Amino acid sequence: MTLHIYNTMTRSKEEFQPIKSGQVSMYVCGPTVYGYIHIGNARPMMVFDVVRRYLETTGYEVNYIVNFTDVDDKLIRKAAEMNITVPEAADLFIEAFNADTDGLGIRRATMNPRVTEHMEEIIRFIADLEERGFAYESGGDVYFRTKKFAEYGKLSQQNLEELQFGIRIEVDARKEQPEDFVLWKGAKPGEIAWASPWGEGRPGWHIECSAMARKYLGDTLDIHGGGQDLQFPHHECEVAQSESLTGKPFANVWMHNGFINIDNEKMSKSLGNGWLVKDLRQTYNPDAIRYFILSSHYRNPLNFSEEALKQAEKSVERIANAVANVKHALQSALEASSDPVRSDANAEHDELLGLSLNLEPNEELQAKLAEILDQFDAKMQDDFNTADAITALFDWVSEANVYLQKGTATQSFSAADLQALLDAFDAMNEVLGLVSEQEQQLLDADVDRLIQERTDARNSKNWARADEIRDLLTEQGILLEDTPQGLRWRRK
Repeated sequence: MTLHIYNTMTRSKEEFQPIKSGQVSMYVCGPTVYGYIHIGNARPMMVFDVVRRYLETTGYEVNYIVNFTDVDDKLIRKAAEMNITVPEAADLFIEAFNADTDGLGIRRATMNPRVTEHMEEIIRFIADLEERGFAYESGGDVYFRTKKFAEYGKLSQQNLEELQFGIRIEVDARKEQPEDFVLWKGAKPGEIAWASPWGEGRPGWHIECSAMARKYLGDTLDIHGGGQDLQFPHHECEVAQSESLTGKPFANVWMHNGFINIDNEKMSKSLGNGWLVKDLRQTYNPDAIRYFILSSHYRNPLNFSEEALKQAEKSVERIANAVANVKHALQSALEASSDPVRSDANAEHDELLGLSLNLEPNEELQAKLAEILDQFDAKMQDDFNTADAITALFDWVSEANVYLQKGTATQSFSAADLQALLDAFDAMNEVLGLVSEQEQQLLDADVDRLIQERTDARNSKNWARADEIRDLLTEQGILLEDTPQGLRWRRK
């Protein structure tokens, strides 16, 4: 199988061929850090987290860059509202961004360059464009001369002639053409600013990504990603300024994820219908938020609703329970096999639990697991189709449950097969990250805590509380069994 990715530039799926064998350079536009991220901001971070994970599991070394825009009109206004400096506001919201993305199982990028730390590179980039005739200074600002770049509009497939009539373009008398975009903004009184050949000021939005991507990844990237809303003007302008400077393609593959709607309406601040990730994480299992986002193909629109998240929680719980049941069966089987002296009572108990030793691998199970993994891989190779890859994961859940049921019925579990089940799950979960290590630990820890509480209740003859805990655990699919070796538990 060969990885194929939908390239926005060509509007087609293409076989992925990295510039350097075994290595992938990937740049994704990060947040402007003037507030807490919402579910729409989280989608590209999670989508490209999975892209990066999959590439790494297939053997690539991925240099993954996500920038922080830490100076911007919105951030300047936010800092003024909070009566703190722009850097202080940026630090605050970068910390919040990391807390939210960490909480969703999104692995941190190789590097998160900040605009304010790369003024030298940005100014040099603009000066080189000016020297080549692609940029001009006007009234303290510096603009990109779009008419000089003949392919302007090729990524978003915008018609330059229509743009010249003012479509989506802010009219500014200082520009030679309405579609020209700003590279350097002259400072207003009291604003944070840096010295430059054109006077005190700061970068425009688009130039930062071109300069930082070039510094860390070179003239041409393997993959450039971001949300669909960034195709125009942001990514279009990146293409124009980067390719004008280097004469090379800025990125070989452009990837864009779809929008998120809220209850079938476009998410927007004007409608007040955005959900902050920090609030969602307080209400819902973070793994369920991750499941919800990945349950649709990344290029498709995704409709957010509280009902959808509740369904996602049930789906994640089903997966997590299957994993926990296999782990529990394996642990019990290994404990049984490691005991050098087995009493008749022990042997009888283990048989009742379906833990008699069977170390021979089940060829039928191995074949089914291989088929599931092949299906998973095929879906991921097809433009990172996480929606169908999750279907393969649920095939694993069904196979695990059937195996556990048969094992209990036949008093025969194989430690080798149980480990094979877990290995197959881990291979898929390493990519999707739908059941976090924290979630797996909490599941067992919560059960152990309740069991200890029940034991304490029984010791103090609080039979009502002991029965209440047993009923609670039963509702959660946890079965308690009193054995000669003490209390054991397992999942249905």
